[in-house]
Amino acid sequence: MNPYHFTDKTVVSFSGGRSSAFLLYKIMEAHNFDLPDYIKVIFCNTGKEMPQTLDFVEDCSYNWNVPIVWLEYNGKRTFKEVNYETASRNGEPFEKLITDRSYLPNSMARFCTSELKVLTIERYMDCEFDTAVGIRGDEPRRVAKMRAKDGYHVPLADDNVTEVDISMFWQEQTFDLQLPKAEFNTLSNCDLCFLKGTKIKKSIIEHKPELADWWVAQEERLNARFRKDSPSYKDLQIIAKEQNNLFDFDDSTMSCFCGD
Repeated sequence: MNPYHFTDKTVVSFSGGRSSAFLLYKIMEAHNFDLPDYIKVIFCNTGKEMPQTLDFVEDCSYNWNVPIVWLEYNGKRTFKEVNYETASRNGEPFEKLITDRSYLPNSMARFCTSELKVLTIERYMDCEFDTAVGIRGDEPRRVAKMRAKDGYHVPLADDNVTEVDISMFWQEQTFDLQLPKAEFNTLSNCDLCFLKGTKIKKSIIEHKPELADWWVAQEERLNARFRKDSPSYKDLQIIAKEQNNLFDFDDSTMSCFCGD
């Protein structure tokens, strides 16, 4: 059976990354580039995506002539539908969630992903549905976690698609995700996620110091930290600006399902 062909109500969870976009293309291809009404492509905007990610989502919709539903968390148990022009770009949905919860998400309580994405999609759909996610075959731990969940499909893993395959595909396209490079990784969703390793966050702040401002503001207004086993975002700003590479950090990055 074609792993990209679906006959039941399915959401293509589009993170705005290259892997999920490749998944979308393969699903479109499996349906003769005319998606049936029971397949919905949904992008959940947290407000902390890089602007290039929003551009890429819009480019996929335009170049492939596929409707993509843009959703945002809009307060307790509510959502709103937006588009490229009206989408939040300053962390508003994420900040609203933190305000509603009165504490910061952390490595033990990652409610940001569940509320901003998973539950927002469920509230929009308001029915039973399956979910297709863009997790590749060379991501075995993430694949195993997803396969353990009811109603989740990992077609890229089923098809043994790897990062090399994804890269080759985008080299042949007329458009691509235009994220700038940072020293330790390519900037991705969400821009300074607390699950990223300290070296990665420090490198990103060195390249784009202003990205830390929102994270600093959230920690300061709640007098708390996103992650207690690494420096605060304010301290990372100072270290990145003044002390360069004097410190060596444990660079453990935790797995998240916000992006590819």
